[in-house]
Amino acid sequence: MEWRQLVMNLEKLEPERVEEIFERHGALAITLSDAADEPVLEPAPGETPLWGRTRITGLFAAEADLEALARDLQRSLTLDTLPEYRIEALADRAWEREWLRDFQPMRFGRRLWVCPSGHTVADRNAVVLHLDPGLAFGTGTHPTTALCLAQLDAADLAGKRVLDFGCGSGILAIAALLLGADTATGVDVDPQALLATRDNAAANGVAARLAVLPASADAGSGYDLVVANILAGPLVELASTLVAGLARGGRLLLSGILTTQVDQVRAVYEAWIDFDPPAVSAEWALLSGIKR
Repeated sequence: MEWRQLVMNLEKLEPERVEEIFERHGALAITLSDAADEPVLEPAPGETPLWGRTRITGLFAAEADLEALARDLQRSLTLDTLPEYRIEALADRAWEREWLRDFQPMRFGRRLWVCPSGHTVADRNAVVLHLDPGLAFGTGTHPTTALCLAQLDAADLAGKRVLDFGCGSGILAIAALLLGADTATGVDVDPQALLATRDNAAANGVAARLAVLPASADAGSGYDLVVANILAGPLVELASTLVAGLARGGRLLLSGILTTQVDQVRAVYEAWIDFDPPAVSAEWALLSGIKR
């Protein structure tokens, strides 16, 4: 089966009104995306911000009359002309695999690899974490996750207890276990993340050593390593919780921090933590330190 889609820059149009018209013409899926290069990094609680330049894409069956849709948009929105748009034909493909096409095995540090389904790693000394992109954040492609994975690869984790706060896909907790940690605990506020972490742990043979808990639960204390790859705001708010979970002499890894936010985050933790110089990748930084 073939499909058609209409892609249009919203300019100053209200997304809800455009979506209603798309739905009126039988849209099977509607996606809003960034039409420029303007990431939304850390919205305030309760906010759902859009980009300054937003693009809308509607997916339709092959027989849909998208020229009629364009005319309806112009008439219903009382526009002299529509913003820039295009109509595209899409051949049917194995969509469940299409989104993985550009996701290749990636190495972090000396020996840790993240490998998607259908791929192998030739290095016989590699520590391989099998993972496909999913609903929860964390595949290694984002600089904040990559910084954490490189730190884990360099650490001596043999026999250690690890807490991954904001575990997402579970990638950091699972990597720590594969690299020699004895046990790990993954914590997240998102039920999808907890499900993804359990599934990924099972796929990597470490489910028996990984506890998965909602953020409302007591994760305990005395961890040798606490890692939190979230954002600067939550890292500041959770400082006492993260430090309380860490054993004296244990290591804290904080990521999801913009380089412009390093001083702000470090200042909150310096009463308890002796920090190393930050590790930096592009505009992102990771703070690593030892609890006194």
